[in-house]
Amino acid sequence: MPTTRETVLAALHARLQPLAALTLRDEVLPERIPAAGLIILRDGQPGEPEVTLSPLRYHYQHMAELEVVVQAGTGRASAFDDLTTAIGTALEADRTLGGLCDWVEPEAPASVDLPIEGAVALKAAVITVVLHYTTTGPLA
Repeated sequence: MPTTRETVLAALHARLQPLAALTLRDEVLPERIPAAGLIILRDGQPGEPEVTLSPLRYHYQHMAELEVVVQAGTGRASAFDDLTTAIGTALEADRTLGGLCDWVEPEAPASVDLPIEGAVALKAAVITVVLHYTTTGPLA
């Protein structure tokens, strides 16, 4: 049976699948970026939990990361904005990922333009997504 951490991360990945951009999990950056953009979910770190006793519970603020990349000759900023807006809309539609976590909160992206020799430049950012969830143990 998967851990709570894995269940929540899989639900986050599934939540992003309907977007037009290709959504991967823990993959390397492919050689070609799809026209609709690319999202790579990185598992991130669960961090140090708050612990409550009786009953014993571990409350995590897990910092997952979304690597968001678009590649376009013109309209790159607009395409990037459209993709980040779509991610926000998808997450706001279900802030508990079907009841699997207490709250999902994306942080604002800090984007960069990356020139590629002999190709159209990329616009990319890492969006941290804070996943609040509770487990019965650090390995549960």
